[in-house]
Amino acid sequence: MRLNLTNALLSSLPLALPSSHALFASSKFKFTFTLGICIRVRALNTFSSLQTTRHDDHDDLFAPIPSPRHVDKATNAIERIALRLRNLGLASADHADGDDFLRREWLRPDEALLPWDKREGEEYEEHEERQKEKPKKKSVNAATLAEKTLEEEELRRLRTLGMSLKEKVTIPKAGLTRAVLDKIHRQWSNCELVRLKFHEFLAQNMKLAHQIVECRTRGLVIWRSGSYMWVYRGKNYQGPMQPNEKDGDDQIPVVADGDAALLLEKSEAVFWKEENMTPEEVEFNRMLDDFGPRFVEWWGTGILPVDADLLAPTVPGYKTPLRLLPAGMRPRLTNDELTNMRKHSKSLPCHFALGRNRNLQGLASAILRLWEKSLVAKIGVKRGIVNTNNELMAQELKKLTGGTLLLRNKYYIVIYRGRDFVPTSVAAVIAERQEMTKHVQHVEEKVRCKVHDIAPSREDESKSQAGSLAEFFEAQACWGRDISTEERERMRQEVTKAKNDKLAQKNECKLAVAKAKRLTAEKLLAKIEASLVPVGPDFDKETITDEERVMFRSVGLRMKAYLPLGIRGVFDGVIENMHLHWRHRELVKLITKQKTLAFVEDTARLLEYESGGILVAIDEVPKGFSLIYYRGKNYRRPVTLRPKNLLTKAKALQRSIAMQRHEALSQHVTELVGKIEKMKKELSEDEFSDGDDNRGDFNGEEHTDYKDEDSEF
Repeated sequence: MRLNLTNALLSSLPLALPSSHALFASSKFKFTFTLGICIRVRALNTFSSLQTTRHDDHDDLFAPIPSPRHVDKATNAIERIALRLRNLGLASADHADGDDFLRREWLRPDEALLPWDKREGEEYEEHEERQKEKPKKKSVNAATLAEKTLEEEELRRLRTLGMSLKEKVTIPKAGLTRAVLDKIHRQWSNCELVRLKFHEFLAQNMKLAHQIVECRTRGLVIWRSGSYMWVYRGKNYQGPMQPNEKDGDDQIPVVADGDAALLLEKSEAVFWKEENMTPEEVEFNRMLDDFGPRFVEWWGTGILPVDADLLAPTVPGYKTPLRLLPAGMRPRLTNDELTNMRKHSKSLPCHFALGRNRNLQGLASAILRLWEKSLVAKIGVKRGIVNTNNELMAQELKKLTGGTLLLRNKYYIVIYRGRDFVPTSVAAVIAERQEMTKHVQHVEEKVRCKVHDIAPSREDESKSQAGSLAEFFEAQACWGRDISTEERERMRQEVTKAKNDKLAQKNECKLAVAKAKRLTAEKLLAKIEASLVPVGPDFDKETITDEERVMFRSVGLRMKAYLPLGIRGVFDGVIENMHLHWRHRELVKLITKQKTLAFVEDTARLLEYESGGILVAIDEVPKGFSLIYYRGKNYRRPVTLRPKNLLTKAKALQRSIAMQRHEALSQHVTELVGKIEKMKKELSEDEFSDGDDNRGDFNGEEHTDYKDEDSEF
């Protein structure tokens, strides 16, 4: 029974026996194989129950025979792909597992990869893995004043209370004005927290808003997110500041005992007091006290500037100040000096805050007094005021003060006093001395006029003839000689000849300069064209029939998409665009604006050789000449779209400019050569005519003398 099943199994095995024989015996199996026979037997799990534990001599028949070529069938798609790759010779038979083979990356060696597709080195990958393994350092924000002074439980309680707040105080563009502060204090009288909503400038810089709120309200910011802020009034809050109290004499309410008070004094929220200022800041603050009232609604954190809107709009008897430039000093600043002055002014606090456009005589008078102690005057433009125009403000101040405008934008105006600025006291003394000088000169002029009227006039005085035309004619009659017409004509010809010689020398000098420039242009053109290696014609090229040419021409002329060929001519970008067009269509149309048909044909041949396409037609269109190319039936997109043997876009532009320069210089040299030859020819003709005239005169004189001698004889 087992023998029969075994025989049946063997009869069903696929045997590849090309030109071979198989012999069977009755009791034992005998196989006779010739060279080149390959038998593949697949071990089937289905027949595992038919196998016996006894191993006879025929058990090795079912073992797979190693072969360099696999011809078995695959059971799924992955095995079929692997089998085809093995049959193509891309993988050897001694590969490891199929999974390892399938995980390999196969890249065509002739395929160009984009920069972002290239595989990086192993060192870079290891570096990236190390960077990923490193823990990221979290940025720790600096502790706020509330976190330093309040306990964690109290801070947590206040933040929980802030979540239930529904009413909010809106902060306008002008910042923390008096009306906004009144709303904040009114809400603090009922609740210990207030919710603020910022807009415009302060909403973009919440750190500055944090400082301003703590400085102006004397409260503590316990939470801030986006354009919202929760402000705590403090434990010993006693209401808003009384009107009779001065700014700078108050302190922030104490919110904690012990060390917390010290932290409050060291914080940025401490109001500006002289004991907390540097000596320069104290001097600056005292200087501003002399100019007028302060702008208490200032949105910054520094010293409060002077409110220019509260100054007098007009000043009786105001005049533009006197200016006097010292001897040997340059009146204007250089660019470097202007830059340094602008940098210096950016770090300065504002002296004035201005909100109106006209009637600025009071501000101009204050600026003149400020310039006696400072080189520049910095004016801040008030925010949130309707119809403010910083340009009108700057023009009015420049007209009233005569200074130099350094900086003007929607936030600040900076004016420099100038090198010719004179202080008011000095200007008054100089003006007084000028008036005295004018008075003395006026008195002296009166005295001189009286003396001139008293002195008698001399009517018998004779006028001098020296240097007059009459004196010239008189001297010419006494000592001059008469010039004949022939001599005058000869002098005129000599002058004309000298002028022509000078003009010829000038043209020759121009010719030498033009030739030197042309030689420089030729060298530059040769240097650029050294990197241009055009491709020759391809003799084994595809051709098209006349019917196809007519059809392609008609289709190409109707195409709306075309490539313009400009002054750069043929460069690598043009060939790249042709291949990109051929990616979607069989034809590509180029339009060139060259005027000469011979140049157009040369360009068309060069494009045909470089692109590998077939030139269909050259037609004249309203825009210039159209060149139509067919990509061919056997077109294959090249690996490199931009050929390396052509010029780049930048070098093509340089070559075009160099060619135009060389052509213009060559034409200029030709014109100069023709002009010089023409002038030389005219000069030679004039000399020849002068020689004939001289010979004729000499012969005439000799003939007359001979007659006279003959007559005397």
